[in-house]
Amino acid sequence: MDTTSRLIMLLEVVEQGSFSKAAEIRNIDRSVISKQISKLEEELGVRLLNRTTRSFSLTAAGAEMVKKAAELRVLLQDTVQMAENYHQEARGLLRITSSSYIGKYYLLPVINDFQKRFPQVTIELRLDDRVIDMVSEGFDLAFRVGEPRDSSLIARKVARNRMLILATPQFIETYGEPKEMSDLAELPAAAYSSNHIRFESISYIDDKGKPQEQPITPVFKSNDGEALLEKVLSHTAFCTAPAFFFADHIDHAQLVPMLTHVNLPDYSAMYAVYPHRDLPVRTRLFLDAARHYIGEAVPRWEHNIPGLDKMYLPK
Repeated sequence: MDTTSRLIMLLEVVEQGSFSKAAEIRNIDRSVISKQISKLEEELGVRLLNRTTRSFSLTAAGAEMVKKAAELRVLLQDTVQMAENYHQEARGLLRITSSSYIGKYYLLPVINDFQKRFPQVTIELRLDDRVIDMVSEGFDLAFRVGEPRDSSLIARKVARNRMLILATPQFIETYGEPKEMSDLAELPAAAYSSNHIRFESISYIDDKGKPQEQPITPVFKSNDGEALLEKVLSHTAFCTAPAFFFADHIDHAQLVPMLTHVNLPDYSAMYAVYPHRDLPVRTRLFLDAARHYIGEAVPRWEHNIPGLDKMYLPK
């Protein structure tokens, strides 16, 4: 390993906040990183980190080296992208990260078709509902619901994300169909819940055009869309969710939209996120293919929901 590689490794340790997390990303042992940082200190002739058994801190020299390492990483990435853009045909490794549901149901079909067209492109798809650091973990493209918090990333809207209130016909037969939003408080709900997001109420716009929140009573919570779907299909709970989750089941009459006269604002849109505007050929072509498959003006899942264009709209 050369000095440049060790500097990048130092940067990753600082970004991740620990040797262990940096090692996990690289899929190597923690001791390997520790030895390489020690060698870097020997090569440069300065101490970069003050270490304890549980933590570390940067020395003044270490802080300066980390700044230079960040600049170096950007320079290396730009150099690679510049070289790749000279290729007339897409090739090389494309690393994509996505939430599990989006990846399985909306990206895999794109990947299969894309690799038929461009067999020299190898694709790694990482399905993970946590928000990752794209730059330090080396991903080219991310598909997420909601704009990224990191302002240094580029976000491009892929599709809108309308909200629905859904239940099975059997659930409605058992519990009765709600007539007003306040009726939902008395019904068992299935709700998305993760470390960062918890649905414990439904946002809507009242007859006077003012935003309101209707509390719900979750009897089942999960961070997995498919688990929520199975709960709703068991006829024991209703669910409020983005349209892309349940479109096929509405089309097959397994689920019924409720309270369609209520004005529900869209949830955060689906975005493609990438670290640089100057995309390599393979990344740009894949992004174009994904946007075409999903559909921008009207997302493909909305075609499977009869009458959606008349539901949940302002009065």
